[in-house]
Amino acid sequence: MVHRIINKTIVLMAFLFVASLQSCYYDNEEDLYPQPPPCDTSFITYSESVWPVINDNCTNCHSGSAPAGNISLSNYDEIVASANNGSLLGTIRHDAGWSPMPKGGAKLPDCDIKKIEMWVADGSPDN
Repeated sequence: MVHRIINKTIVLMAFLFVASLQSCYYDNEEDLYPQPPPCDTSFITYSESVWPVINDNCTNCHSGSAPAGNISLSNYDEIVASANNGSLLGTIRHDAGWSPMPKGGAKLPDCDIKKIEMWVADGSPDN
């Protein structure tokens, strides 16, 4: 009988020891929520900064023979026209009065929007 009590006590102590190890888990906030890399806006070009964003997020619907909304963004001239009339920035920033784009998708990252804003503010150069 004493032997059973000792065995049960040992098993209980082992269980409590293992359970107490699990309760000491610590999450590092920096590991759980890493900061995004800083947005490099020091050198914005159409070919390296703007076109890749437009191509990856817009041309699936806004190109070809029947672009969505009759708005084509498949080349530089069409993108500049959209930038000049305000629709490019209005839609990607989700401004009031504009249809938010990409349609049915998440808003573009703030860094991508900032790069396009800077490109437009610089006169939309073809560089």
